[in-house]
Amino acid sequence: MDEIAADPSHPRYASLLMRHRMEVGAAKGMLADSALIAHGRGEAFDYLLGEKTHAWAERAMRHALGCLIRAKSPVLSVNGNVAALAADEMIRLAHHLNCSLEVNIFYRTPERMKAIIGHLEERCEHLGLSVPILGQAPNGRIPGLEGPRAACTVEGILNSDVILVPLEDGDRCEALVNMGKTVIVVDLNPLSRSAQMGSITIVNEVVRTLTLMCAWLDEDLLSLSEPTFENHRSLREATETIRSGFD
Repeated sequence: MDEIAADPSHPRYASLLMRHRMEVGAAKGMLADSALIAHGRGEAFDYLLGEKTHAWAERAMRHALGCLIRAKSPVLSVNGNVAALAADEMIRLAHHLNCSLEVNIFYRTPERMKAIIGHLEERCEHLGLSVPILGQAPNGRIPGLEGPRAACTVEGILNSDVILVPLEDGDRCEALVNMGKTVIVVDLNPLSRSAQMGSITIVNEVVRTLTLMCAWLDEDLLSLSEPTFENHRSLREATETIRSGFD
């Protein structure tokens, strides 16, 4: 999956690796036509953030992970870009949390759903992990949304109390928040509608985020608590970092 021509010592190796994963996802039919545009936009914001995880992002990540651990019915939502970039990391996190992955995409077609679910099943087998993958047969709808993008499962997204939605559409994020759910967003653009609407917004690259969150699961879970976390403050710190430059 990650065999690319670039030398791992290349200073932009991580970025090149993510681009390669997107190419693989596109070849498998997992991505919408606009997926590469969205990825490029996120990469541009990562440049402005210094391509690193800042302290304010780590605080948001710890708070988010604590909420997922304490949740009664957590769910991790997967779209095409997330499946292409971070399938293994999402699977590992779901396995540790003993929760489901649910494929939920904006431009829903049977072909894309089959490709994404097939990719996740392939990666589960490769990792030797068993994680429920929902979304193929939706039996519920997200209130406030129209068309195929409202489709979801009752046992997954509809009944969840805490949901991780990396790289999410703003309208769907808002609809989930309006349902009373704690919605954890991962978005490199702190000014996006999803970032602004989320309950907890992690302004960081998705693979860096999920890799750290999986590593932290081995720590004392009581340390994953941010009782004074304020999302608006975290977003303000992210925008100030972009405006002022980085060290």
